[in-house]
Amino acid sequence: MCGIAGFIDFSKKASLPVLKDMTDALLHRGPDDGGYEVYEHPNALIGLGQRRLSILDLSSGGHQPMHYKQYTMIFNGEVYNFKEIRHELEQLGYHFTSSSDTEVLIKGYDCWKEKIVDRCIGMFAFVIYDKEEQQVIFCRDRAGVKPLYYYWHNNVLLFASELKSFHQFPGFEKKIDVNSVSLFLQYSYIPAPYTVFEHTHKLKPGHYMHMSLTNKALTTSEYWSVLEAYRQPLTDMYEGDIIRHTKELMESAYRYRMVADVPVGVFLSGGYDSSSVAAILQASSGNRLKTFTIGYKEAAFDESKEARRIAQHLGTDHTEWIVGPEDAKDILEHLPEIYDEPFADNSTVPTTLVSKLAAKQVKVVLSADGGDELFAGYNKFNQSLQYTERFPKSLQGMVSKVMNMVDPAAIPYFNKQYNFASRYEKMKLIWASGKSQQALKYISQYITESEAASYLGGARSAYKTNFDMNGELNNINDPLNRLLSVDYKTFLVDNNLVKVDRATMSVSIEGREPMLDHRLVEFLARVPAHIKVKNKINKYILKEIVHQYIPKTLMDRPKRPFIAPLTHWFRDELKEQMEYYLSPEKLRQTGIFDPSHIETLKQHYFNGGKVSHQKLWNILVFQLWYSRWIEQL
Repeated sequence: MCGIAGFIDFSKKASLPVLKDMTDALLHRGPDDGGYEVYEHPNALIGLGQRRLSILDLSSGGHQPMHYKQYTMIFNGEVYNFKEIRHELEQLGYHFTSSSDTEVLIKGYDCWKEKIVDRCIGMFAFVIYDKEEQQVIFCRDRAGVKPLYYYWHNNVLLFASELKSFHQFPGFEKKIDVNSVSLFLQYSYIPAPYTVFEHTHKLKPGHYMHMSLTNKALTTSEYWSVLEAYRQPLTDMYEGDIIRHTKELMESAYRYRMVADVPVGVFLSGGYDSSSVAAILQASSGNRLKTFTIGYKEAAFDESKEARRIAQHLGTDHTEWIVGPEDAKDILEHLPEIYDEPFADNSTVPTTLVSKLAAKQVKVVLSADGGDELFAGYNKFNQSLQYTERFPKSLQGMVSKVMNMVDPAAIPYFNKQYNFASRYEKMKLIWASGKSQQALKYISQYITESEAASYLGGARSAYKTNFDMNGELNNINDPLNRLLSVDYKTFLVDNNLVKVDRATMSVSIEGREPMLDHRLVEFLARVPAHIKVKNKINKYILKEIVHQYIPKTLMDRPKRPFIAPLTHWFRDELKEQMEYYLSPEKLRQTGIFDPSHIETLKQHYFNGGKVSHQKLWNILVFQLWYSRWIEQL
């Protein structure tokens, strides 16, 4: 696990000190070693930098940039099955001088070129400078566990694991993209390939990118797509065989994520996803697995007792931390540094805190993201199908038109319910579309597009996202799987994976995602909906597997999200921060928001109104980010 950064400067004004500054901005991602090299091509200067967190081959044999023949590579991530790939390469005549997966990857690229990724089980973002072909190749793993940003403007291509590296380059233009801000307000994150800045992008998961040094052509190509997995015919395996094969794939995926030369632990929330990781790994280990949990003093949000009971049942070495608003206050000011573009998932606070807890004992930690997408855990999938597929099509358009003529504020009783105006608007849009994937889009929004426009002085986003796919979904093998594929390409990639990567890396530990092993993803994509959700039980397959290790009585309870109790804290202990950063004066300084709309929303919230705190949290997070990355630089 590392941080990578660099440039291709066709104006030839960059330098080694600039590369070092860009790379060392990622010191937290790799405190153990650093490498910086600049190469001169007739048309450009190419800079490759890497900060290393030593997980495999702790010796200097894993130092980067790494060279082989005409190739130079920088690499962030892990290839868990590198030993098998190495053995295959040795049979073909390759020799190795280290025990690192980086050496396997660069020599595998020499052997198979881009097809090397087809053999890799892992998470990765890498850059290769090919001197003979006069090109630079970029790659991001199938799921998008590892990030890779790039900026292409004024004859300069910048690239890095995090946006903060770009601020160290003298020519980087920090021009805020209002289209992206609108998307952020709606979803609480900015979907790929967009970022908060113009000319700046995220390389999409499962993609290669090539920069030609001869003609400056920048091209991208997709080598793996979750949609293609969901386009495959549904399996005809019996239910019992599906459960057995799923368990076998999980066991293999989880064991691979334990490959390390340093201590490894598991985040344990007490839900089915993380419990499956802890249970399967503890069952096959002769040592007590280290597990970590965050709890809250507010009982409605606290799952620490359930996690503790599960840890005791499994026999893990368990550590927990009960946190309060004072802990959140300490983290709040650091969030813009950790998440260096606006990012407002309200579980950033507990995820950062549990990462701090784990970092005291381990250098690698396993999370369990992907369980809800793969096994159909979220209620939003049920709602999306219920509102569209199971509601008469003939009535949907008619109802939407009627709703369009009625002001929700004029509806007695309901107009005083929690977040009613936004929910009314969403249902109107859902029935106007009549499509379950559009229903998922609107349900996933915290702020509707029209409401976001009111906060931005009328500006609406011109960008389409993976929520807006249409023809691409036509051949997906059933309606539920269509929704799972959309959520995989949106919320999972750009929210959950970003959250865990930045939180763990902020304290210099490696976060791994065992449920996103592509073999497990590809198999479950072919499992029909009636087995994923059976007898109205979401995550039926996963639950059947977990119950083989943990009694149902310990697991069977209402699902609670892993979030902080911000809705309470912002009216009390954290009210001062909210008042300051959302004051009309601060909003006018930012120059993006309409202060009057936000002031009305804020006062309604503080007066006890039934307002979603997430709306204010999104704006607060943007203001905190703006203060750190625009005003302070």
